[in-house]
Amino acid sequence: MRTIYIDCEGAKSADEVWQRYVDAVNPANAAVFGRNLDAFWDAVEYGSPGWPGPVKLVFLHSQRLATLRTRNGLSLFAGLRQIADEATQTSIELA
Repeated sequence: MRTIYIDCEGAKSADEVWQRYVDAVNPANAAVFGRNLDAFWDAVEYGSPGWPGPVKLVFLHSQRLATLRTRNGLSLFAGLRQIADEATQTSIELA
């Protein structure tokens, strides 16, 4: 299985992290990927727009995302941690 690394070092917003995801993964239907935790869940679990394919995703420097907030106020790190813990179709690691 191919591993794709998303480097979160220096990311200043959740939008910047999603752009790094799109740039690293070049996912299916990237133009309509919602660039939020709900869209990411749908992509990695159900193959919706933004689906990375059969890969392992590794978010490098992910602890730095604890200070970034999503549009609903949730920590981006906490949201990604929950998805990583619950995903069954895509392997996700926060490093």
